[in-house]
Amino acid sequence: MFLDETEVEFQSGKGGSGAVSFHREKHVPRGGPNGADGGRGGDIVLQADRSKRTLYDFRLKRSYRADDGAHGRGNKRGSDGKPVLLKVPVGTVIRNLKTDEVISDLNRHGARCVVCKGGRGGFGNLHYTSSVRQAPNFAEKGEPGEQVVARLELKLLADVGIVGLPNAGKSTFISAISAARPKIAAYPFTTLVPNLGVVSVDGDSFVVADLPGLVEGASQGVGLGHRFLKHAERTAALVHMVECLPLDASDPFANYDLVEAELRNYSPELAGKPRLVFLSKADLMPAEEVRALAKKLEKRSGLPVLVLSAATGEGVSEAIYAMYGAVQAMPAQDDAEVITLSPERSDEAWSAEEVEGGYRIRGKRIERTIAMTDLDNREAVFRLQRRLERWGVFDRLRELGAAEGDTVFVGEEEFAFTEES
Repeated sequence: MFLDETEVEFQSGKGGSGAVSFHREKHVPRGGPNGADGGRGGDIVLQADRSKRTLYDFRLKRSYRADDGAHGRGNKRGSDGKPVLLKVPVGTVIRNLKTDEVISDLNRHGARCVVCKGGRGGFGNLHYTSSVRQAPNFAEKGEPGEQVVARLELKLLADVGIVGLPNAGKSTFISAISAARPKIAAYPFTTLVPNLGVVSVDGDSFVVADLPGLVEGASQGVGLGHRFLKHAERTAALVHMVECLPLDASDPFANYDLVEAELRNYSPELAGKPRLVFLSKADLMPAEEVRALAKKLEKRSGLPVLVLSAATGEGVSEAIYAMYGAVQAMPAQDDAEVITLSPERSDEAWSAEEVEGGYRIRGKRIERTIAMTDLDNREAVFRLQRRLERWGVFDRLRELGAAEGDTVFVGEEEFAFTEES
């Protein structure tokens, strides 16, 4: 199992502002308020999808923003912003980069998480009509969207495992088809841990593991033994790589038989996995001899043999598509129940403290309320003051010693404290 991770910035859409509007019609000089609400901002939603295998797409694009909601108009509500739906592999963990808290673990196909919730649309002046306020001349601004910088983490299981004797060319091949850079040298066990490569093909991707070389007795734990046969057990398909001209002058056919025997001895299930056979290092022999060797190996294995040279690039593209075809042929998993998750938000809690230059109020609901208030409108400001008084904000400031004219900071705004109601 391997860890793939990337950092991504998400920004949901802000809500549209409500409208201040009054009914206008011929012969109706005093029409009532008809300002409609603004539309809701678009959400950022991540959904687990079994067809995705890596976080490769998020390495190409690291910032996503949903659309804002439209402003309300006279008698017409603003349209909602378009949400952004992003598909990630099953098993993706979404972690808040700032707090290191896990937002969600999308461990089932179809599971969803609203990473950033779109801002609520502001109320139009029609919303504020009452028996004592029949013609309100103010509306609410749209709620700001949310911004989250997240780290996406994925525990990768390889789709394709490459097996073979030491020095069969596995590491060179995986470095040629992916960004993996394994240590390569001409001695056994150069690969001491599985090397992982993410291979991109036709807008999709899959994961290849270069598994450490097998030796005779590996199924009983000889060499690197059981530890790495377990990795092979978790892959969807195996590539058996056979060196056409071994450095130790051993027989390629005997080498093929040895590895297949170790796979069978370890696990019948492992031996029964879909298999591709690649004949590597074709650049080291005359082409006629390589073709003859490939034909004999096909007869021995009962499988097509693909000839390649990672050094020259011969057959590499064909090998990629052969592996991709094996991955695509994997049986689909059963659909799971779709689960939608949203991070919990505690809005009502707030705090006040004395800071340099004044007093600081912190709290999601209070900060959101002020951000949605038109501070240039006297009626809107008067309504805001009454809400803050009702929530006990002014009483708390008095307890802290706030005096007339002291500066109060809330979010990005600052106000002068006053005892006037």
